[in-house]
Amino acid sequence: MQILVMYFSGTGNTRKLAERVVEGVEEVEGVDVLLKEAGEVTEEDFTGSQGIIAGSPVYFGSMAAQLKEVFDKYVTVRKQMADKVGAAFATAGCDQGGRETTLLGILQAMMIYGMIVVGDPLEATGHYGVSCTGSPDEATSENARKLGRRVAALAKKIGD
Repeated sequence: MQILVMYFSGTGNTRKLAERVVEGVEEVEGVDVLLKEAGEVTEEDFTGSQGIIAGSPVYFGSMAAQLKEVFDKYVTVRKQMADKVGAAFATAGCDQGGRETTLLGILQAMMIYGMIVVGDPLEATGHYGVSCTGSPDEATSENARKLGRRVAALAKKIGD
């Protein structure tokens, strides 16, 4: 079983957060993880994953166009994505930078695909997903690992 962690990163901060999410996925036995920059995601990567965790910097209160392009590009395979697990993460340049609206935008796209969306677990922040301002600190990194573990464990349960 495969989990796709896809992201766009302009400054490197979103990539750092993606790498922490990957660490969490890797802790779940029997689950493989594929880390890809949004522009490298193929249709096979997208449809061949039981879970997708998508991340973006905040661009005007929403996900970056490079990440949205993936959701737009594969709309024809929508039915193949039903009941797969989805989650989101985001980075911002300032505390009022639109992190929650970006997370919700990603989750909305996943809902349109028919995916089962989850936020970060209650033992993290229990909200829409993991986010931070600037580079992820250790607390945010740990929450990202928890999100990765949650998605991988849930996808594994659903896939059994």
